[in-house]
Amino acid sequence: MSKLFVLDHPLAGNFLATLRDKATDPHVFRQQVKHLGHMLVIEASKDLEVEAKAIQTPMCETSEDVIAESVGIVPILRAGLGLVDPFLDLMPDSKVLCLGMYRNEETHQPVTYYNKLSEYDLVDVAYVIDPMLATGGSAIITVDALKKWGVKKIKFVGLIGAPEGVKAFQEAHPDVDVHLAAQDDHLNDDAYIIPGLGDAGDRIFNT
Repeated sequence: MSKLFVLDHPLAGNFLATLRDKATDPHVFRQQVKHLGHMLVIEASKDLEVEAKAIQTPMCETSEDVIAESVGIVPILRAGLGLVDPFLDLMPDSKVLCLGMYRNEETHQPVTYYNKLSEYDLVDVAYVIDPMLATGGSAIITVDALKKWGVKKIKFVGLIGAPEGVKAFQEAHPDVDVHLAAQDDHLNDDAYIIPGLGDAGDRIFNT
């Protein structure tokens, strides 16, 4: 079974408190998403393979271990775009590979409308990013697409997950670890996470 990692750090609670507050304006909301994103990137990338690189310092020659794997960042459109910058800040050579989905408001199931993975060079590692892991449907379909494309090492990174979504995702993809800032209580009848933070995409993009 895949592992669930939830941030355990005092700063995470500070950022989450601001994100959950319905009075937080979009600019501040985006800042907090970015702060939490940086923390999540550091945690989720701990097991990247490295190789030694020769470096000439002002004093002498030395070497440092640098990332040896090609990295793909896979935001689930549109809310996943809010977590792209933290990845690019820390791993600027990553490729951004977008997958577009929307939620059918009647069935609560994801519908894919954009997928051009076949046009890109395969990556060694893919990070699927979406602020909310609610039912798990979009994340499951995204990982399905990445595996079909040929990616061998995949992780899911998000801000908040519901137990129902985490369970569904782990059952569908027991080899894919999940990194979250928080796991909340449950989904309501409309498949929104409770207590959650509302619609992450609407709050990021002020729509």
